Amino acid sequence: MSEYSRSPRQPRKKGSGSSGGGAAGSRRGAPGAKGRPGRPVAGGKAGARSGGKSAGPRFAGSTKASQPTKLPERKAAPQVDVHDPDGVRLQKLMAAGGVGSRRVCENLIEQGRVEVDGQVVTELGVRINPRTQVVHVDGVRVNLDEDRVYLAFNKPKGVVTTMHDELGRVSLEDYVGNREERLFHVGRLDADTEGLLLLTNDGDLAHRLQHPAYGVLKTYVATIRGPVQRDVGKRLREGVDLEDGPVSVDSFRIVDHQPGKAMVEVVLHEGRKHVVRRMLEAVGHPVLELVRTEVGPIRLADLKSGRTRRLNKAEIGALYKAAGL
Repeated sequence: MSEYSRSPRQPRKKGSGSSGGGAAGSRRGAPGAKGRPGRPVAGGKAGARSGGKSAGPRFAGSTKASQPTKLPERKAAPQVDVHDPDGVRLQKLMAAGGVGSRRVCENLIEQGRVEVDGQVVTELGVRINPRTQVVHVDGVRVNLDEDRVYLAFNKPKGVVTTMHDELGRVSLEDYVGNREERLFHVGRLDADTEGLLLLTNDGDLAHRLQHPAYGVLKTYVATIRGPVQRDVGKRLREGVDLEDGPVSVDSFRIVDHQPGKAMVEVVLHEGRKHVVRRMLEAVGHPVLELVRTEVGPIRLADLKSGRTRRLNKAEIGALYKAAGL
C-alpha cells in the first residue's frame, strides 16, 4: 500500500503508535518493514514524533492529487496584415534606407529581425508604403522617406535661431534659406551661444528631441568665472531654484582650470530659455562663453563654424531611438 493511500483520519491499529508498547515503539527511527530507515508512513511512527498527530498526506484534501492544475489558455496576439499591394518591396526600401545590400536585407527579414508597424515580418514578398508605415531593424528605426532631411549645423555666435528675423539680424535663413525643404530647428540657441543645432523637416522627431519629457540629453561646454567651488557640482545635480521653477543637471564636470576662470561640461535634458546660463549664475559662476557640443547621440566634433553636414543613416537611426520612435 502506498504511503499516501491511507486517510489521516483513519484510526490506528492498537499498539502501532505507542511509545511503550513493544520493541518497535522503543526504537525511534528504526528501519521500516522493507528496510527503508526513517521513512514516514501515514498514521505510523512519524506521527509519534509530533505528539501523536499525523502529518497527513502531501495532497490532503485533494480529490485528484495526481492530475496537474490546468493553466488558463492565453489568447494569441492578433496578427496584423501590413502588406500593401500598391507599395514597394520591403527589402528594396531597406536597401535604399542604408541598411545593407538587397541580399543582406532579405536575410534580416527571414531571420525575423525586421518589424513593420510593430509586426515582425519574415516573408520576402511583403510590400509597404514608405510614407505611412514604420520599419525597425533590431529595434532601430529605418528612414524610408528620401524626402526627409537631417542636418547638423554649427551655429556661429551672433546668429539668431529663427528661419527669418523681422529685425534684419543674421539668422538661419542666411545659411540654409536656399534649400527647397522647409526645415525646423530642433530647440534654440541664444544669439551669444554657439555650437550644434539640428535642422530637419521631420516634425515629429524635432518635437520629441526638444521636449524634456523624452529625456534627450544636451551637452554644453561653458567657460565660467573661477575658481570653481567644490560643492557646485553637487548643488547643480540636486537642483537650483530659478524664477520659473527648480532645475537640475544630469551631470557636471570640470574640464580645465585657468587663472580667474574655468571650463566646465554641463549635461541636461531641460530646454528652457537661457537655462544653462541662469543655472551657473545661480551658483555664483556667470558664463563667459557657451558652446553646445552634443544633442543626444549627435556630436559637433570638428564641424566648422557656419557649416552644415548631412547626418548619416546610423546617426538618424540613433536619433529615432533616443526619441523613442
